[in-house]
Amino acid sequence: MTAIAAHETVLEASGPRPRQVSAARIGVYAFLITAALFFALPLYVMLVTSLKGMPEVRLGQIFAFPSAPTFEPWIKAWSTACTGRTCEGLTPGFLNSVKITVPSVIISIIAAALNGYALSFWKFRGANFFFGLLIFGAFVPYQVVIFPLIIFMREVGLFATLPGIIIVHTIFGMPILTLLYRNYFSALPEELFKAARVDGAGFWRIFFYVIMPMSVPITIVAIILQVTGIWNDFLFGIVFAGRENLPMTVQLNNIVQTTTGIREHNVNMAATILAAAVPLAVYFISGRWFVRGIAAGAVKG
Repeated sequence: MTAIAAHETVLEASGPRPRQVSAARIGVYAFLITAALFFALPLYVMLVTSLKGMPEVRLGQIFAFPSAPTFEPWIKAWSTACTGRTCEGLTPGFLNSVKITVPSVIISIIAAALNGYALSFWKFRGANFFFGLLIFGAFVPYQVVIFPLIIFMREVGLFATLPGIIIVHTIFGMPILTLLYRNYFSALPEELFKAARVDGAGFWRIFFYVIMPMSVPITIVAIILQVTGIWNDFLFGIVFAGRENLPMTVQLNNIVQTTTGIREHNVNMAATILAAAVPLAVYFISGRWFVRGIAAGAVKG
């Protein structure tokens, strides 16, 4: 009888806990709902405004759903809105942003992965000093070094060119990405590296065949961070890209700040959503990998 009673006690203890509504739980859910509304409400206003015609926009009912939804503002924002002397919409800016973002992301991730790999498994004399110096660069406001960087780019002939803006984004993305990869690689079992060395694998073979296949989560994090940062950048784009390579954010600013003719708020809202569509899509597609990669990279410092 004692054994049966003990078994029943264990079963009761391992069952689901009774749900209790506490003040802490209510506070947490209230905070989460408030935060969600805080970020979702402006997006809702932008979306419904972009689907309205200008007569309905002038009524000032910003929260009202459009009575006659239209995609004309989206078409105009994409193809015919004026961004200065030209009226080609956001299309040229989108193509320029792709040409800037794709190589910048690829180069910066490869370089940061190599840095993190070398700092984790192939440590050299003074490695910690150089790593600390690199991380220090992540906390230097980039506004401070813009003017010296302009002078340097001018002297080497890369100012206001596509390679120049790619180099700038690669350099400024390097510190934080190196930190992420270094922490992630430091958490990997060192026995895998030693076993590969015993089997005769060298620096590059271990990197491509052992380390990188296990680095998918942190690489997704790096891609999200770089795509979001580079695509949404305005300052570097307007300073270093040149007139022929102005990114989408600069074109968006030109549309919104246009002072000739009627200020079309529905077109402005549609253009804003179009400019933010790529980073949002990247995050929603790979959001679960982002959380997993961040957690894995925070295990060991």
